[in-house]
Amino acid sequence: MKIIFKQHRFLKKTLILSSMVIAILAANSCNDDFLDQPAYNTSDSDVVFQNLQTAEMFVLGCYKGLVPAEMFYQLGAGDTVNHSVEALNNSKYNVCNYNYDAYAPFTVTGIYSAMYAVIERTNIAVYQLGKMPASEKRDALIGEAKSIRAFCYYNLIRIYGDVPSVFEPLETLDPNDENTFYPKRASRDEIYDRIVGDLLEATVTVPTLAASGFGTTERLSKEGVNALLARIALYAAGYSLRWELNTSNPGMVSRRSDNARVRELYQIADNACAAIINGGTKSLVQSQGGKSGFEALWFNFDRRNYAAVNSEMLWHIASLGQNTNSAFQVYAHPGYRNGVFGSRSSQQMILPSYYLSFNQTDTRRDVTCTSYSVYFLESGAAGDTFVDVGTTYSAIMPGKFRLSWCVEPQAAADRNLNIPLLRYADVLLMYAETQNYLNNGPTAAANAALTAVRTRAGIGSLPLPSGQTNFLKAIVQERKWEFAGEFMLRTDLIRTNSLTSEIEATRQDMKDLTKRVGKYANVATYRLYKFHKNSQVYGDPFLALPYIEITNPTEIATIKNVPTSSANYAAYQTALKAIVAAHGQPVSADDKWYPTQMFEAYTSTFNGNARKAVGFGAGFNVLGMGNNMYSKPFGYEENGNAYPGWVESSNDGLFFGFQTNKTELLPFAAASAGHPMIDNPNLTQLPGY
Repeated sequence: MKIIFKQHRFLKKTLILSSMVIAILAANSCNDDFLDQPAYNTSDSDVVFQNLQTAEMFVLGCYKGLVPAEMFYQLGAGDTVNHSVEALNNSKYNVCNYNYDAYAPFTVTGIYSAMYAVIERTNIAVYQLGKMPASEKRDALIGEAKSIRAFCYYNLIRIYGDVPSVFEPLETLDPNDENTFYPKRASRDEIYDRIVGDLLEATVTVPTLAASGFGTTERLSKEGVNALLARIALYAAGYSLRWELNTSNPGMVSRRSDNARVRELYQIADNACAAIINGGTKSLVQSQGGKSGFEALWFNFDRRNYAAVNSEMLWHIASLGQNTNSAFQVYAHPGYRNGVFGSRSSQQMILPSYYLSFNQTDTRRDVTCTSYSVYFLESGAAGDTFVDVGTTYSAIMPGKFRLSWCVEPQAAADRNLNIPLLRYADVLLMYAETQNYLNNGPTAAANAALTAVRTRAGIGSLPLPSGQTNFLKAIVQERKWEFAGEFMLRTDLIRTNSLTSEIEATRQDMKDLTKRVGKYANVATYRLYKFHKNSQVYGDPFLALPYIEITNPTEIATIKNVPTSSANYAAYQTALKAIVAAHGQPVSADDKWYPTQMFEAYTSTFNGNARKAVGFGAGFNVLGMGNNMYSKPFGYEENGNAYPGWVESSNDGLFFGFQTNKTELLPFAAASAGHPMIDNPNLTQLPGY
C-alpha cells in the first residue's frame, strides 16, 4: 500500500479539511463537548495553524478512525474468551480461529490503512505546531498528537509486527526517494522506543483531567497518557513473533535481546502506573444503587453517564450521532429478535469454559456474560410480549455492551456507544505486573493492586499467589476476567508469552466440559430458568435471568417429563414450583419456570417443548445469535459420543488454524484488491505465509 501520493498539496489539503470537519462533528456530538470552537472555513494548513484555536480543532480530528470496526469485530475474538459464531469459512470465523490466508481476505488489513491515515494527520499536527510560538497550550497539543500517533503504532505492531516507520508529514518527504512511496518495514523496537519517548514527553506537557477543563475522558489527559505509556512500554518489553528484517527466515516468539532495555521499559511502565495511583484522582467505580461496582461501571458507561465513571475511565473514543457514530459492538451482545431493540443477531459468543471459570461470588460474570437473549413470545408484532429467554452453554453471549443498557441508537449499526480504551483497573493490574517483574516476585504493592481489583469484583478473599511465575499467571487470568470484550486480551496473551498455553488449556477444558469430566464432572446438566418479561425500554437495568441448577435425580426426572399437550401445562408448572420452593426460592402465583438441558442444542426437542410449555409461541426455537453453535449439541454424549465439530475438528474446530511461531501475527494478504502489498513491493510477506 502506498502511504503517500504524488499529489502532495492535494492530499495535504484533503487531510487538513477532513480532520477539521471530523473535529467539529465530534465536538458537536459528544456528551460534554470537547471545546466550543468556531467553524472552520478553509483547507489551508497555514491558516489552520495560525492560531491555537483552529490548531486544536485539527488535533481533535485526529481521534477519528482510531478504532476501526475490524479491531473489535475480527480481533475481538480468538482470545480464549470471545469466539466467533459466524458461518464456517467466513473471514471472521477464520481470523478468530487463527486460520489466516495470505491470498484470500482471511486477514485484517483495514486497520493498516486506518492507522496510517491517522498517523499522517498527527504528523501534520506535530510538524505545524512545532513552527508555532512555544506555549503551554502548544506543547500540550503536540503531546496529545504524539500520544494519538503512539496508539496507532501500538496497534500496527501488535497486529503486524515490524511495519514502516513514518514520523514526518507527506509534504516534507522527498518524492524522488523510493522509500517515500514504497517504505520498507522498520524495527518494531526502534518504533517502540521512539513512541515511548514521545509519551514520556507528553506526560509532562499534557494537563491532568482536572486542569484541562475537559468534561469527559473522551480526550487524553495526563492520566490517560501515563496509562497509554505503561501499556505500550509493557508491549515493547514483552514477547512477540520476531524475525530478521528483509529476510524470509522463520522467526519465533521472544523478547527483544537487550535485557537491560527490557528492564528499563518495565520500570517506565511501573513509574507511569505509580504516577496515576499516587495522584489520587483515579479510582475503581464501586457498588451503588443496588448494583455491584462492575455492573455500575458498565451500566453507566453504556448510558453515557460519564460523570459516574470518569474516575475509572481514563480514555474512551467519542461515538454519538449520525456523523461520529461507530459500529462498535454491533455483533457482540445478547442478541435481539424484533421489538424496540430491533433484530440484531449476536455474532460472537462467550466460551462456556470461560463462563464457568468465574468464582461463584465474582460479580463480573453476569455483566460480562449473558445466558439470555431478548425474544418475542408470539409473532413479534406491535404490542406483543417479549422475554429474556434462557440459553444453553453453547449460546452464552457478551454482556458489557448490551443494547438494552444503551441510549436509543441512531440506527441498528449506530449504537451511540463510546469505545473504551483505558481503565484504572488496567493501571492496577499493570502495576501489579511491573512490581512482580522488577522485584522477582510480588511485592506488597503488587498484592494490594491485585486485591483492589478482586475486591471490587467480590473475590478479594481469594488467596494471593506466591512466586513470580505464579503471580504472573494470576495476572493473566485476572485480566481475562476483567477485560473480556475490550479487544486487548488476544495480544495481551502474546506479549505475556501465554497464547500457546492458554489455547491448549482452553481446547482441553472445552473437551472436558463436553464430556463433563475432570473439574467439570459436577457441572449441572439441567437448569430451571425463571420466565421473565423484557421491559422493551432503553436503560432497562436488567442484569441476569434467575435460574436454579438441578442435579437431584428425582427432580431431574420431574423436569424431564415435559408435557406436549397444553392441558397438562398447569400441572407441570405446579411440579416445577415445588422444586423451586425446595431450593429455598420464593414462589408466587404469577411465577413461571422452564427447564433447559444445557448440553443439548438450544433447538433440541426437549428444550423446544420446555419453552412451549411455558408459553413460547411459533418462534420458540429461534435465537438472536448466529446458529453455528446453538443449533447443534454441545455435549459429547448428546452429540452421539463425539466432540462437537466446532470444538474438536482439524477443519473448523476450536483454534484449528493456530500454529506457534506463525499465527501470532497476521499476514499482509497479497492477491486481493486493497491489501497493503498490492502497491508496495517492499512490504514482503511475513515469514511462514
